[in-house]
Amino acid sequence: RLPSLTFVYLADDMADAALVKTKLQESDLQPDFVELVDESDGCGSKFKCTVVSSKFEKMVRLDRHRAVNKVVAQELEEGKIHAFTVTAWTPAQFEQKQTS
Repeated sequence: RLPSLTFVYLADDMADAALVKTKLQESDLQPDFVELVDESDGCGSKFKCTVVSSKFEKMVRLDRHRAVNKVVAQELEEGKIHAFTVTAWTPAQFEQKQTS
């Protein structure tokens, strides 16, 4: 018979959603809107993020994602965030999505 395993998530091993959101809000991206959804059932390691910023106006999608990932690079490098899905829109794109 195989022994049962118990996994314990320690606070230092997970990202704090409020802290991540604050980092994004206070970043050089100067976002108009930030939404961060914890999709990890409470363990704080999988997030879906929407950032709206006029700084994205002349950036292609890949550069936008890189800019957002740079803000949370420490959490990604330390393994506190294992999955990070980014949606990065300009204000005009965001407004268009809201009205459609």
